[in-house]
Amino acid sequence: MDIAHLKSVNKTIGAKQTLKHIAKGAVKYVFLGCDSDERVVQPLRIACEEQGIPVNDKHTMDDLGRACRIKVRATAVGVLR
Repeated sequence: MDIAHLKSVNKTIGAKQTLKHIAKGAVKYVFLGCDSDERVVQPLRIACEEQGIPVNDKHTMDDLGRACRIKVRATAVGVLR
C-alpha cells in the first residue's frame, strides 16, 4: 500500500490507538515511522507479526503526519479493514 492512500482511507493514528485496533483485529496494514523510538514501535511489530499484518517502515514520522493531514508527527498509522 502506498502512503498517498492515507488521505482517503479509514485509519488509526498513533501507537496506542493502532495497537488497540490490532488487538481487535480491525487493522489490515500498518505504517511505522522509520525514525520512531524502537521501544515504542516494538510492541506494534510483535502484534503485527502475530496477526500476519504487513508493516511498512520506509517513511519518516513527518511523512506519515503529512499524509494523514495532521500537524504533528505520527509514530504509527493503521489502515482499518
